[in-house]
Amino acid sequence: MSAAAPSPSPSAQELLAQGPLAPLLPMLYVAWADGTLSAEELDSVRELARAQPWLGEEARGALARWLDPRSPPDARALAQLRRHLKARMAADAAAPGASSDLASLGAQLSGAPPELLPALGQVQRALGLQGPESTRLLLPRPGVKARPQRPAASFDASQLRALLSRTYPEVRERVRRLLEREDFRYVDERDTGAYREQVLSWLRALGDAGLGRLAFPSLGEAQDLGAFITAFETLALFDLSLTVKAGVQFGLFGGSVYFLGTERHHALLPAIASVQLPGAFAMSELGHGSNVRDLRTLARYEPATQEFVVHTPDESARKEWIGNAAAHGRMATVFAQLEVGGEQHGVHALLVPLRDEGGRPLPGVRIEDCGRKMGLNGVDNGRLWFDQVRVPRENLLDRFAQVSPEGEYTSAIASTSKRFFTMLGTLVAGRVSVAHAANSVAKSALTIALRYADTRRQFGPAQAPQGPEGAQLTEAPAEVRLLDYPTHQLRLLVPLARTYGLDFALKHLVARYVARTEKDAQEVEGLAAGLKAYASSFATQAVQTAREACGGQGYLVSNRLPSLKADSDIFTTFEGDNTVLLQLVAKGLLTGYRQQFEDDRVGSLVRLVLERAATAVTDRNPIAARRTGSEHLRDGAFHLRALRYREQDLLASVAARLRKRLGDGMEAFEAFNQVQPHLVALAHAHVERVVLEQFQQGVEALEQGPVRAVLSRLCDLYALSCLEAASGWFLAHDYLEAGKWKAVRSEVERLCAELAPDAVALTDAFGIPDTALAAPIAFGAAG
Repeated sequence: MSAAAPSPSPSAQELLAQGPLAPLLPMLYVAWADGTLSAEELDSVRELARAQPWLGEEARGALARWLDPRSPPDARALAQLRRHLKARMAADAAAPGASSDLASLGAQLSGAPPELLPALGQVQRALGLQGPESTRLLLPRPGVKARPQRPAASFDASQLRALLSRTYPEVRERVRRLLEREDFRYVDERDTGAYREQVLSWLRALGDAGLGRLAFPSLGEAQDLGAFITAFETLALFDLSLTVKAGVQFGLFGGSVYFLGTERHHALLPAIASVQLPGAFAMSELGHGSNVRDLRTLARYEPATQEFVVHTPDESARKEWIGNAAAHGRMATVFAQLEVGGEQHGVHALLVPLRDEGGRPLPGVRIEDCGRKMGLNGVDNGRLWFDQVRVPRENLLDRFAQVSPEGEYTSAIASTSKRFFTMLGTLVAGRVSVAHAANSVAKSALTIALRYADTRRQFGPAQAPQGPEGAQLTEAPAEVRLLDYPTHQLRLLVPLARTYGLDFALKHLVARYVARTEKDAQEVEGLAAGLKAYASSFATQAVQTAREACGGQGYLVSNRLPSLKADSDIFTTFEGDNTVLLQLVAKGLLTGYRQQFEDDRVGSLVRLVLERAATAVTDRNPIAARRTGSEHLRDGAFHLRALRYREQDLLASVAARLRKRLGDGMEAFEAFNQVQPHLVALAHAHVERVVLEQFQQGVEALEQGPVRAVLSRLCDLYALSCLEAASGWFLAHDYLEAGKWKAVRSEVERLCAELAPDAVALTDAFGIPDTALAAPIAFGAAG
């Protein structure tokens, strides 16, 4: 015989309407609210209920529905029952002091006769709710202090918010106001089709608001791309599918037309900015992701028709992970090997139509959906194949190279390699934007976790100790906030300090990017690569830490952390795989290192030796190595010397390793391949030093006051956490002794304790709209 289908979750009204059940209400509430009901307990209670003459059939039926494990009461019903019991206890002033357990409390509140107590005690034992601890969800324990309120912050959060919003403040406010609109609300991500259409609708709203035009300085109100990067950063506080789709439409597709095209191509920009022309950026291939230079798609010019023929020669050359391709894109910037007159000229970009106005793929264009992904399912990633697709000669984005109607190829940049890197260099804004978006993700995750840690209490003692006559000796403390636990402070405040450090470093990056010249363009590209890798790897770690810090609540989709985790994970590999980017950074450092010695061999060598000697005298002598006082450990000069020393040592070490291999006749590729781990370590050390340097400079530029004081502590925490994380290296190189390393660890904990009262205010300063934050646990719910 099959089991009956479970009935809907029982309501509190049904239970409260049964007077005979009144003595059981405290037990029923605590049993479900504390999650203690097992099948055996439920069976025992049902058996006991059937044996109680004071329960009628109707009351037994209501009780059975409340004890059905297949349809437990929901949160709303439990909240209503709790409110009823609290009201009853408020009306019965004696209840808190007179009730030592739930059976006694139920009898007292319902006015049940004393002879009913044994039966109620049986039910209580069946539910496993014995002893005074069972009342903790309803009654304040004797002598327990009221929960302490959050201490007042040491600074004005609005002042700090103004500081963090100091660059392009009007753009930040425009995007925030947009995100607060009623039509910008989170939707169910499980229905991929509906989700994609919602994201497209949001994207068009951005276009209507003029935000797309910011990606094209000649069209927008701003005169530089810093405004668009700022809009992208602020959008990343909301739905990341929208953020990425905006990046594809405006930054990549529109940006490629703007930066690689000329006047005739720029005529398309208004339609791109308004999303009348949805587009894609078709660079990556199945067989060539980071290695763009050797991709296989071919664009062959035919003078007779004045057309380029775009073709996918084999399966490994299909365009892969192309945003906007699967559903919405009508045109794509396609990167292909350009062939003119039988001669190869390297990778160039062309505009290739994908669909007609009705959304149907054009002849020769094959499109396939990549399918459901780990995250970002509001972005329609697709695959593209081209079968001898013809496009007009004018569709070549020809800012850096031109093809005449007769088939003559010309370029002002003679070197194929230099031309390739010049073209890609114009698109570095993508890496800058992703770095900012990654830090926005970390800000959101840490805001949710720290707000929850501020309201969530647990693990107070069962009761206060008592004297021989039963008299209470001391007041028992209240349950402790999660944020008051040193372990919780460490896991959340250290990444919070890093988030602030990155904020200063990324603003520095935007300023460098906007003001870049041909002379320093390569250095800026290296900075963008390094900070993108550092920020996105950190965001992945920060979201995971925040998720774990929120326990089961962090696992709920409604609290946003799962979506943040799934959607941002790809940041570590798109716009450049982080490991590859860090190698790029290290190679740039090695080039500068070599040039130092080539330009002034003796002078540079002397300077380097003097710098290292100064560091040795200052920090590596026995007295300095043993200094463990707070004044020394919080000395910014000490922090910066340490990180510079590590960077310089790693640079010299990598250079020596390469020099030895090359001197032994090893090919350059193989030599670099063998020292890859050292290259990555060097780049990481370099970026950490840059972040600290910018953090310190930002703090030093402020007037003395509460905001500077709290940022100074955050900066110290960031620096010391870097030293602690790299303690193995510093110990191995005799820069720290064991006693000093322990002191660094203790100072990190001390700084976390000092910053804990300011933690929530520090996240308030991020200025994340409540509608974008959205997680119930960030607003005291479900805590």
